[in-house]
Amino acid sequence: MTQPVHVLYTGGTIGMQPGPRGLAPAAGLDLLARDVQQQSPALKEVPEWEFTSLSPLIDSANMTPLQWINIARATREAVEKGASGVVILHGTDTLAFSAAALRFWLMDVSVPVIITGAMLPAGAPDSDAWENFFGSLTAIADAAPGVGLYFHGTLLPATRTRKVRSHGRHAFQAVAGDSGPATAPADRFNFDMPDKAQQVGIVPLYPGFDASILTALIDSGRYGGVVLECFGSGTGPGDDPAFMAALERARQAGILLVAVSQCLEGGIMLDIYEAGQQLRAAGVISGGDMTRETALAKLHFLLHQASLDETRRRQLMETNLCGELSPA
Repeated sequence: MTQPVHVLYTGGTIGMQPGPRGLAPAAGLDLLARDVQQQSPALKEVPEWEFTSLSPLIDSANMTPLQWINIARATREAVEKGASGVVILHGTDTLAFSAAALRFWLMDVSVPVIITGAMLPAGAPDSDAWENFFGSLTAIADAAPGVGLYFHGTLLPATRTRKVRSHGRHAFQAVAGDSGPATAPADRFNFDMPDKAQQVGIVPLYPGFDASILTALIDSGRYGGVVLECFGSGTGPGDDPAFMAALERARQAGILLVAVSQCLEGGIMLDIYEAGQQLRAAGVISGGDMTRETALAKLHFLLHQASLDETRRRQLMETNLCGELSPA
């Protein structure tokens, strides 16, 4: 007999209830779901499921990389106990970040893992909670092993999806691109869950960018990598000596700088413009058409691979590991 799907509840809007200071994550979502399923004949064919909650339940605005690791650990434990799949319930604000991170940390899992959430709490008028909850349970039967993101009837790629709307059912959208088959790396990745998360930052460029922002981050000594949100196909203020000096400081400190585009489609091509070539010459790594969420998650994952040196990490950032990059 097929083992039940394990539902892992981390918090988020899907299970929130009104409190004295507004909506907040609450227990009891599993009881509500059982009641809804029993009252709906259409849900009788949903796969069997079991339910656990992480503690504490959180608003996903409070999600951290260490909690990604805790979610990945709990997912692995469920799989080791025989779960036929795992559905992770998560807040929507940082859902795309967590989906990308889990896609890397659970790259080797042998069962499908689907992460979902809701824009309105279960029980609220016109809520999307149950369509996403039970939709994920149904979708998992035909899903491939690995992590996917389910929302409003569609199973989306975990490393190529962004939250594009703050209201409404159609909150998530897959980013255009053709990643093709993933390239199996020669390295053996370590999927042991670390107890401490590496620090990675995101710095968006803008007209008149103050390079001291980037310099301060580099000089703090806390960051192993930084995602630079660049203009267009990968340009920045290359005629600003302070900005170029900050890039050089990062290279000397062994801090990985990865360029992603502020555009929704197209990605980074550092060799087109002189300003882009300046970034490449300063040691900036091309993030191709990765989203900022995925670039951040991939940097975290690779920085935790102690067996990799800086050169190999740079190479792997530009290598399609699990569908995050289109061919160059």
